[in-house]
Order: sequence, then C-alpha cells, then structure tokens
Amino acid sequence: IRHLNRLVDPTDGDILIEGTNVMNLNQEKLIEFRRHKMSMVFQRFGLFPHKTVVQNVGYGLEMQGIEIKERNNVAMQKIQAVGLSGFENQYPSQLSGGMQQRVGLATDTDIMVMDEAFSALDPLIRSDMQNQLLELQNELKKTIVFITHDLDESLKLGDHIGILNAGKLVQVGSPVDII
Repeated sequence: IRHLNRLVDPTDGDILIEGTNVMNLNQEKLIEFRRHKMSMVFQRFGLFPHKTVVQNVGYGLEMQGIEIKERNNVAMQKIQAVGLSGFENQYPSQLSGGMQQRVGLATDTDIMVMDEAFSALDPLIRSDMQNQLLELQNELKKTIVFITHDLDESLKLGDHIGILNAGKLVQVGSPVDII
C-alpha cells in the first residue's frame, strides 16, 4: 500500500492519480502530493501524544503553512464531522481506541489510505466505526483505499474490491461480483 504514495518505490508500473503519474514526481512535488492529496490511517492510530485532538487534526494544515486561526476552524469542522465535538482539547491518551481512530479519519486530503485501520478494535466499536466511515464517505465523497483481511468488512465497506493472494491480484469487482 505504501507504493501508492511512494513511501516505497515500486520497481515497475505507473501510479495514476487524477491523470498524474505519481512515479514521475520529483521529491518536492512528491512531498506536496503527500501533504495535499493522500493521507494514511493505520491500525495504530499514529497520533501525536503531546498534541490535543484539534492540534492532531490540524497538523497537516500546519505543515501546509496555514495560519493557526484558519487551521483551527478547518480542524473543528473535521472534528464535528467525525462526532468528536467537545473532545478537541483532549489528548490521545484521554480517548478510547475508537475515538482515537475518529481523529485519524478527520483528514483534509482527497484520498485516504486505511491500512487495517479497524482490526485492533473490539467488535462493537469496529462495527460502529465501519458505519461511521460509511456515513462519512456518503457525506464527504472521498476516495478511500481500505486494506483488510476481513472479507465481511470488505463486502460491507467496499464498492470496488481487489483480492490479493501471495502478492498477486487474483480477483477484482463489486461486492456482488466477489460473492
């Protein structure tokens, strides 16, 4: 999955995002691409423990050079969108695992890559997070690449599914096609 944003360079092929071949981006343009186009949400939430929720959500905007007032306004909109109003001044250690995951979902990029994002959660929280992701997707219309080992989860969340076996793409289609 790290090939998509070139954290690991593929040995062959193209990565096309909105008609741009990511493989052709120089280091400066690649950094801009990562800042503005694609974010990653991992199983281990990747939050800064010394930053509040609003600071964590606004971090990408801070890296883009957005002034603090605008950054906080945008961050608060994202926090509200993921149902964390009232928790903006809390630190990650003060949040449940599901709440920490919601902070990770409050990104300002067009493409979200979620690598086993819900696998560490207990079944009830996991189901709630899946439903919340579907609601967010319905509202925000982002492209989400969701990696999971759980076929049921992929069938619930995916509208276009690819199945890998031994590093090879063996089946691609809609949930109905996969079944």
